[in-house]
Amino acid sequence: MQILNWDKLSSSERLAALARPAGLTDASVEKTVAEIMSAVESRGDKALLDYTRKFDAPDTELLSVPLSECKSAWNALPLAAQNALKTAKVNIEKFHIAQTPKSISVETMPGVVCRREPRPLQTVGLYVPGGTAPLVSTTLMLAVPAKVAGCVRRVIVTPPGRDGQINPAILAAAYLCEATDVYACGGAQAIAAMTYGTETVPKCDKIFGPGNSYVAMAKVKASQIAGGPAIDLPAGPSEAMVVADEHANPVFVASDLLSQAEHDTLAQVICVASDAETANYISKEVDRQLASLPRAEIAREAMAASRMIIANDPGSVLEIINDYAPEHLILQTVNADEIASKVVNAGSVFVGPWTPESIGDYASGTNHTLPTNGAARNYSGVTLESFFKFISFQNLTEDGLRRLGPIVETLAEMEDLEAHKRAISFRLEALNG
Repeated sequence: MQILNWDKLSSSERLAALARPAGLTDASVEKTVAEIMSAVESRGDKALLDYTRKFDAPDTELLSVPLSECKSAWNALPLAAQNALKTAKVNIEKFHIAQTPKSISVETMPGVVCRREPRPLQTVGLYVPGGTAPLVSTTLMLAVPAKVAGCVRRVIVTPPGRDGQINPAILAAAYLCEATDVYACGGAQAIAAMTYGTETVPKCDKIFGPGNSYVAMAKVKASQIAGGPAIDLPAGPSEAMVVADEHANPVFVASDLLSQAEHDTLAQVICVASDAETANYISKEVDRQLASLPRAEIAREAMAASRMIIANDPGSVLEIINDYAPEHLILQTVNADEIASKVVNAGSVFVGPWTPESIGDYASGTNHTLPTNGAARNYSGVTLESFFKFISFQNLTEDGLRRLGPIVETLAEMEDLEAHKRAISFRLEALNG
């Protein structure tokens, strides 16, 4: 890990220390994604199959997966795996049910009633990464709140393996969470299919889920298309920031750093250590754990671009956190609660030594679909409300129009919009006989 002393860095060096990997904004990614989306828009299933064969499964003929296969995959799971999935599902349901939005009704003035009512989205696209790591947990994090919200059609897309088959654990989770559709396709081509609709894959009202830089770019492009889908948030390769003081256990800190590094070679991890000695202990422990990590090759490449920032001043630590706006923030300090209370920009915060980031990834109940690449400055992670839209209503009595109508007439005159004024005036004349 590159070791940096925050107090000795210039303003430009501090910006560089908190910069994301260059691969996330590679112009070639944008060009490739644009080509893929255009092809799927014009050629539908044929393009979708062509790209699936090119990137994932050379001989596949499969796009739609029968729900009976999901049930079979569930039945084939060991009991321990079934119970683990059930426990995670229950916790995720509890936390998201508690977020259920309520209708509101306000009489803003006598005779003028305004309401807001939630409506679940009808068709939602749920992207589940399944390449180097089949993210069963993402299936839960997206399909559970979609079901709780009452979304009618809950569409899972996930890339198949080289044999053309979806990982059985993902199919089992899809069954447990009552997905209505499952399709064997991934990458930017799957996002394009949910954006435009194909002969097989339905057009979706909103697209959810994390992915690599191609998936993240495709989601952004989809959200910019007139009449296209909304997206949950910018969610690309994973990232984590760990803040550790001299009391932190280096084994815990290193394991949290590596749990993100093993996701993707473009994953980014940053450790903010209180002093050079702590930084040294953590760095050595990272190397020790890397030696036995099954995904060491991926993690090692990610760690090569990681940073160890030494900062002891509380103000500097908060500045680093809020400027970086991490997807995951792990606080392993004696004053973790105090720091947490002052965090402004973060996707999800893990407070104290007994709260590993993995807990939130799988089963605490919070959602692990979180903003990356600095988007935590202005985006929340996925919540139950993400699966709703809200409709406003207003209802005026005769007295209400008499009270408010003249105000609107004046405002319409100020904007030189005569038809707006007349819509009020004609009604007031009718009320006055």
